[in-house]
Amino acid sequence: MSSSQHEVGQMAGRREGGFNQWLNKRFPLDSLLRDHITEYYASKNLNWWSVFGSLAMVVLVIQIVTGIFLTMSYKPSAAEAFASVEYIMRDVNWGWLIRYMHSTGASMFFIVVYLHMFRSIIYGSYKSPRELIWIFGMFIYLALAAEAFFGYLLPWGQMSYWGAQVIVSLFGAIPVVGESLVEWIRGDYFISDITLNRFFALHVIALPLVLVGLVVVHIMALHEVGSNNPDGVEIKEKKGPDGVPLDGVAFHPYHTAKDLVAFVAFAIVFSAVVFFAPEMGGYFLEHANFEAADPLKTPEHIAPVWYFTPFYAILRAVPDKLGGVILMGSAMILLFFLPWLDRSPVKSIRYRGWMFKTAVALFVLSFFVLGFLGTQPATGLYTSMARVFTVVYFAFFLLMPIYTKLDKTKPVPERVVYHD
Repeated sequence: MSSSQHEVGQMAGRREGGFNQWLNKRFPLDSLLRDHITEYYASKNLNWWSVFGSLAMVVLVIQIVTGIFLTMSYKPSAAEAFASVEYIMRDVNWGWLIRYMHSTGASMFFIVVYLHMFRSIIYGSYKSPRELIWIFGMFIYLALAAEAFFGYLLPWGQMSYWGAQVIVSLFGAIPVVGESLVEWIRGDYFISDITLNRFFALHVIALPLVLVGLVVVHIMALHEVGSNNPDGVEIKEKKGPDGVPLDGVAFHPYHTAKDLVAFVAFAIVFSAVVFFAPEMGGYFLEHANFEAADPLKTPEHIAPVWYFTPFYAILRAVPDKLGGVILMGSAMILLFFLPWLDRSPVKSIRYRGWMFKTAVALFVLSFFVLGFLGTQPATGLYTSMARVFTVVYFAFFLLMPIYTKLDKTKPVPERVVYHD
């Protein structure tokens, strides 16, 4: 290297070092990267179940970015909403792609979140010391459900209109204040232009801010106590002389490399749905929603989007309207209490007995069956099946203190075990 090249390199290094030094005096960039990425140690035996949290972050970004572009052409009024969606699909450059990415992203969001929740259940990620992480995660789920519900009205199609009509009317079952509450939510005596406007504001501004804030505190709580692992072993309890967990590896590059593979696989599946099956047979985009909302024409069968159908089936399983609303709400609220309902001394399903494994299998089966029943008409056979599987669903939670205490468990290793 010549002397001139050496001098140029030194000057570039001084400029870079000077800028980094200037920046870190004013913003803790390096310490943030160390604490949360390069020197955040996660268990070395994390498997593919661990990628769904990162995928949820990816989908959140997709939804925010595509949502911003959709609002540029969308008209939040009862007279123009449906036509503006058609305008986006037909006349806006790449509008069809943005709309399909947003609609597909909504379903993908729930898929990865449900899988992320399932991973937490089978590995006991809600147990001490991670109760607060689980609670923040459940608040994220409720905010996501509200975000999806408010956004569902915006296309102003037949199923959007009547689905919102049915769900909002459920609040009328609350004694004394029910009817007033329904009018307050709608802003009118029926689903109208003002309802669409306030749902638009909540969907575009209020709830995304809540979601992002909850995600931040969820990650902060996670990084404070550390990630769980498939063995349920606390890696912070075994550290080397340098203070690094013996069974831990830096999140970057070891786990980010695995997440990158998951991102590519997710992108392939996501693109396949967007380009080849955006309606997904009417489950992602209902056929009735391609008709403009008509308050005088009720669809033959009203059903919510697939990710709400298990709770909708529970609602319809009870003859009494108030009882159905209470049971549907309880189906979500009970998830908050998992850390205290589970009395098992071990976390991971690997070291639990047959009782817990059977209970989880029946719980998953009930969730899928209720999801199917929620898409079907409320006939005699379907209603009877919904009642049976509603009992199975609630038995998972209400009997958990008993079967987790009686269940025979295997010894948990002191160090994590790597399984090929």
